[in-house]
Amino acid sequence: MTRLKELASTHRHMSELEPIGVIDIGSNSVRLVVYEGAVRSPTPLFNEKVLCGLGRSVATSGSLAPDAVERAIHALRRFRTIAHVLGVKTVIAIATAAVREAKNGPEFLKRGEEAAGCRIEVLSGETEARLAAQGIMMGFVDANGIAGDLGGGSLELIDLAGGKLKDAVTLPLGGLRLIDTTGNKLEKAVDIIDAAVSGVPWIKKAQGRAFYAVGGTWRSLAKLHMESINYPLRVMQGYSIAPRTALEFCEQIRRAKKSQAFPGIAGVARARREVLPYGALVLERLLRQLQPTAVIFSVFGIREGLIYGLLSEFEKARDPLLSFCEDYAAMRSRSIEHAHELCRWTDQIFTNPELAETPDERRLRHAACLLSDVGWRAHPDYRGEQSLNAIAHAGLGGVDHPGRICLALAVYHRHELSEGGGNGLSERLRALVSRRAQKRARIIGSAIRTAHMLSIGMAGVIDDTPLSYSGEKLVLTIPKVYAGLDGERLRRRFEQLATLVGKTAAIKLLH
Repeated sequence: MTRLKELASTHRHMSELEPIGVIDIGSNSVRLVVYEGAVRSPTPLFNEKVLCGLGRSVATSGSLAPDAVERAIHALRRFRTIAHVLGVKTVIAIATAAVREAKNGPEFLKRGEEAAGCRIEVLSGETEARLAAQGIMMGFVDANGIAGDLGGGSLELIDLAGGKLKDAVTLPLGGLRLIDTTGNKLEKAVDIIDAAVSGVPWIKKAQGRAFYAVGGTWRSLAKLHMESINYPLRVMQGYSIAPRTALEFCEQIRRAKKSQAFPGIAGVARARREVLPYGALVLERLLRQLQPTAVIFSVFGIREGLIYGLLSEFEKARDPLLSFCEDYAAMRSRSIEHAHELCRWTDQIFTNPELAETPDERRLRHAACLLSDVGWRAHPDYRGEQSLNAIAHAGLGGVDHPGRICLALAVYHRHELSEGGGNGLSERLRALVSRRAQKRARIIGSAIRTAHMLSIGMAGVIDDTPLSYSGEKLVLTIPKVYAGLDGERLRRRFEQLATLVGKTAAIKLLH
């Protein structure tokens, strides 16, 4: 039984929030990520990488370069100490293409295991692809398309549909490998890439579906693209661009004689810059054959896929967005019970056919309710602005960028009636979503503002103060026990809510 299977079979006996460390020994980087626990939406407690370049010369020499090995061993010793300081009892170490293929791989493994203080499992190409697929499942809801995980030594292509891996293949198209095999001649890599990709019999299945781009090199490309268009939301997960736009940008990257000319290049590690043109070329040639509907970047990869494999079937079935929001609200808000009450209370507003919502809009509204009180400790003058920033840039999975922005705006409007934020961020974000989404954010925010006037943020009140429609009126019913909560501020906020939904406010006091 492999180490990964052993961990999956014993995980039920572990505490859900017992930290888990993952050491990922790739062809380009060696990384340690410590997650808070094996849960549906895991939060990294610590994340560090060292760009060692283990796979730099494997294709031509057959061996891991001595200097790269020493850097990796030093990094593993440091990671072992970090795990000890953080009290991490379970550390899973994996190695990929470079170690798998190098003739001195076994020697490196012996030294590496001693340095890391744990066993290192060398993944097959098939296992790499499966873990990458599970990473996409961890970060997206109902992913449907082709995922590509580009490393320093190899490219894994995975066909995903209905939450299942359909087909997978490993291709020798990693950035460092291409530099090695071509003698760092970018033009020579074109035929190599085209031949490898065209040899995949199921590659045309991608047409009309999404392409999910995984791996540090492609994330760096996404970062540069954001910088080039002054994109206001610097979050990699779920960043989506049109295939034609991606093709044009990849061409710009690979044709540039001086990468320093690109805005934001200083934020890319020097060791990563040399593989950027090759990563851009691989993506460009892939897109020409795949012809997808969109290119979607993912920060979830084999490490998160490994955590996904440890989850119970019940945990896997949970919504990643709502799972994160529940955990975040439990830590940051005054009452998670009240947050769940808000979900039910706002359900009543959207029974109006004129406000009919899609299933995805409903889950976004519930997510906004769960996150609506996470900024309560901030100064009142800045709660809206700080909540907007925190939610817009949170480590959310299971949501695209427009959805993320809707969440942030809804919680902003829970604190602020005005359109603009103190730093102008809300206007820039608002420009990225539809008018419908903007209106929904205002309605949701206004509803939560009204609810807090009734409940004072405490559970056990708003379930007894229902909303209903009566002709052209939005009716709030307040029972006798809570009649004393009626007042000018409550009525003013409720009138604002009623106006937003196109109705007249009516408060019904029960005697």
